[in-house]
Amino acid sequence: MNFPTFLTLLRILVIPLLVAIYYLPWESKYLICAFLFGAAALTDWLDGYLARRWNQMTPFGAFLDPVADKLMVAVALGVLIEAHASWMMTFPALVIIGREMVISALREWMAEVGKSASVAVSWLGKLKTTFQMISIFLLLLGPPGHFFSWLGLGLLYLAALLTLWSMYLYLKAAIPHLLPKDSNLS
Repeated sequence: MNFPTFLTLLRILVIPLLVAIYYLPWESKYLICAFLFGAAALTDWLDGYLARRWNQMTPFGAFLDPVADKLMVAVALGVLIEAHASWMMTFPALVIIGREMVISALREWMAEVGKSASVAVSWLGKLKTTFQMISIFLLLLGPPGHFFSWLGLGLLYLAALLTLWSMYLYLKAAIPHLLPKDSNLS
């Protein structure tokens, strides 16, 4: 267990705490949840940076980091879908969650056939993640209908568009491996 992996585990442990606090009848719950999510999002960047900088990259850390990210985003979006109870929140949130499932499965399959470099994380994926994290932070900062909530929702739609674009690019790169030219499906 090294420090970068500890940060990743800490991010996973914050998830149930965030959910529990979000449902408490406290006035300051929004600020606390936004802070927890924001701190967890920053550790996403920090753990990877430290692992590379200190040469502490491990197979367990490489596995756990994307799992922690996806859990954090999916759970936060799930809480927000319930709180907003609106198609306006549900639609982009489900686009983002669905894309994560598709790309995770695609990456797993591509790794099995030795072509994982074809679907490595791109600059667009990093941009999408940045918009996702900022939008969720803003959505958690206040109750539905609050100024920050509307701003966060707008950024969530932008994140959903980037999500679809990056998914298209990943699938385009994988198609030659998924449907070879001699396949009956192509």
